[in-house]
Amino acid sequence: MNTPANPTAGGIRVGVGGWTFEPWRDNFYPKGWPASRELEYASRHLTAIEINGTYYSTQKPATFAKWHDETPEGFVFSLKAHRLSTNRRVLAEAGDSVRFFVNSGIAELRSKLGPIVWQFAPTKRFDAADFEAFLKLLPAEVSGRPLRHAMDVRHESFRCAEYLALARRYGVATVFTDADDYPPIPDLTGDFVYTRMMRTESSQPEGCAPEVFPPLAACARRWRDGGEPEGLPRIEPAPAAHAAPRDVFMFFISGAKEKAPAAAMALIRALG
Repeated sequence: MNTPANPTAGGIRVGVGGWTFEPWRDNFYPKGWPASRELEYASRHLTAIEINGTYYSTQKPATFAKWHDETPEGFVFSLKAHRLSTNRRVLAEAGDSVRFFVNSGIAELRSKLGPIVWQFAPTKRFDAADFEAFLKLLPAEVSGRPLRHAMDVRHESFRCAEYLALARRYGVATVFTDADDYPPIPDLTGDFVYTRMMRTESSQPEGCAPEVFPPLAACARRWRDGGEPEGLPRIEPAPAAHAAPRDVFMFFISGAKEKAPAAAMALIRALG
């Protein structure tokens, strides 16, 4: 599977996971805002949302179409693939589950369909042969629309040159998670960047200290412009030459989740 290049690469998307969370009412959402219009509100204050519900249950094509219609032009959803595709002992046997998810109606998101995130259990170790068999199962398109895939690998064994080479060979990105519980892999393996930031704090009005956002914005711009930020816990040395412009997806997830929208909006402001 080789993912087609994105002809409009070069944008930075910032968001959170989902849009339904009780503590966001009277916090992120205005007091009394109807639950039925929460996606409408969130999509006009953020530029992307990672949908977690698709990891646990199958959605209908009409649901994806509804999400498309409720959000503004230029908004993007990333989707977590269903866990039946990734939470298995032998990944090579995931073909039916992968096909079922990809053909479940996600194409109804049309231009708002962002990356598909394939999340693996923290106990899933890197097995080169089995993981390559899984990558071969990932389709390059659905209904004529190119697909972009991001691997959310969560075991220390993936922090190796062999995994990086394999992911690059198949053109898939690797999620860079900034957290205490999962190994960071900032080395880029695809033509876009996907980060999940899990360090928001309830004591901070914007989820993070104010001084966090300007360098984070600078990091996003450098990725977008084809460069590699310095100071990251890389596995291999950064390439000397700049690459082509990239799409960058940055999500505030977990941590003090009630502060995630405030952190995302603060980063959007820092990006100008």
